[in-house]
Amino acid sequence: MNPAAVRLRVLAVDDVAPALDELCRLLAAAPCVREVLRAGDAVSALRILQGTERLDAVFLDISMPGMDGLELASLLARMTDPPEIVFVTAFEEHAVSAYGVGALDYLLKPVSAERLDAALGRVRRVAAPAAGGAEPETPALDELAAVPVELAGRTRWVRRDDVRFAEANGDYVRLHTRDDAHLVRIPISRLEEHWGGVGYVRVHRGFLLAVRAVQELRSDSGGGLLAHTDAGDVPVSRRHARQLRDLLLEAATRGELGGAAR
Repeated sequence: MNPAAVRLRVLAVDDVAPALDELCRLLAAAPCVREVLRAGDAVSALRILQGTERLDAVFLDISMPGMDGLELASLLARMTDPPEIVFVTAFEEHAVSAYGVGALDYLLKPVSAERLDAALGRVRRVAAPAAGGAEPETPALDELAAVPVELAGRTRWVRRDDVRFAEANGDYVRLHTRDDAHLVRIPISRLEEHWGGVGYVRVHRGFLLAVRAVQELRSDSGGGLLAHTDAGDVPVSRRHARQLRDLLLEAATRGELGGAAR
């Protein structure tokens, strides 16, 4: 199904009534939204989710009394067919944790209609295949083969093949090349979506790594694992260590390691 034809059912969750009112107003004003449900806390949100037909997305505050937004998102991720999670918060510092629990987007308050529309567009692209009864379309591999970087009124392009690793930084990612680092406004989850099929792997909730760029694996002073590249060391979480070792073995077998060291 064409994403433009999808109309969404969404839930807004915020414990601050004026903020919830404004978020619901913005959502209801979006042409792609057909129904907006609301909850003033995480427990109420769970009751709504359990008592209604499937929702496409939950727009969720983080800082709430009792169960906070991150805890609620972790519970929703265990559902058989969970809604997409879009965090709406005043705090930048939770972005890495938010994407770590599978958030589709991370909006900072006050939210503009344009920024909300971009988030809804992402929800629609995910919802479209399910609405049409088809398998999700594979993203075009070259959609983000080069990433635009704005600096001092000028735009330059960073080639994907030059990026050794990407580091989550609030609502941005920092792209590390051999000689430089570039801050780009794009969630690391979206970057993973488009680069995951072309040699990049999530090795930590805040890092996306080019497998071919790994020169060696090292242990840090605390016994953790680091992937060494010519742009710096990347922490590897325990849950991702086995996958990375397997990918490195496959890349070495194919003679692909070191391909990023230009």
